[in-house]
Amino acid sequence: MKDDFFLYDTHTHIGLARHSGRRQTAEQLLREMDRCGVDRSVVIPFPVVEDYTAAHEEIGAAVAAHPDRLTGAACLNPFIPEQSFRDEVRRCREVHGFRALKFQPQYQGLNTLSERSNFLFETALENRMALIAHTGSGIPHALPSVFMFAARRYPELKIVLAHCGGGGLLLADAIVAASFCPNIYLELSTLMPNHIFEVLHHIPADRLMAGSDLIENTDVEMRKLLLLDVPVEQKQQMLSQTAFAVFG
Repeated sequence: MKDDFFLYDTHTHIGLARHSGRRQTAEQLLREMDRCGVDRSVVIPFPVVEDYTAAHEEIGAAVAAHPDRLTGAACLNPFIPEQSFRDEVRRCREVHGFRALKFQPQYQGLNTLSERSNFLFETALENRMALIAHTGSGIPHALPSVFMFAARRYPELKIVLAHCGGGGLLLADAIVAASFCPNIYLELSTLMPNHIFEVLHHIPADRLMAGSDLIENTDVEMRKLLLLDVPVEQKQQMLSQTAFAVFG
């Protein structure tokens, strides 16, 4: 808790990232959560790992050890055989109780406008998972608007656009996507407060959520929402209530 608000960080990572060399442990994440007053976090593998099954096992063990603090998410190469992809995501749900599937088009260049990508969205839906999609760097596949087709095709699937277009770069694109698709949610990491006011002008707070991405961002990302001059109810929705509605 922070300033009487429950804080739910919907975008964190543990594991070893091959693309950056970053190593982050559950213990490091939990220490930063405690320091910043974060009550619960969604934990995602980094987008490029040596062994996605091992990455899922590491997160699964952390979730089992801290079920009141951590929610697991799967992330794996979408170009492995389709059945292997579906089987691994189902295993993550059945064995570890994961609640989300992450897609990172910056490193996983699957064209979501093509029917070839249907399995990605179907797998999330079949496993009662939200789909978290990175947006921003990695365009054109990371454009927020490219997820509108899937959102319309699968109206029961909750799609979370991470970074809300990426630091304001594609902010309008994210706003348009969420405006036309009620099952699209916006995660606000990397945005400045003025960007969040612009988002709130178009999208209700019950479809917006807090995220940090990396532990050194946690304090800033939470404080920018805590200090935002908006009604308490909107803060509660962005800081935790939307996340509970999407991830449980």
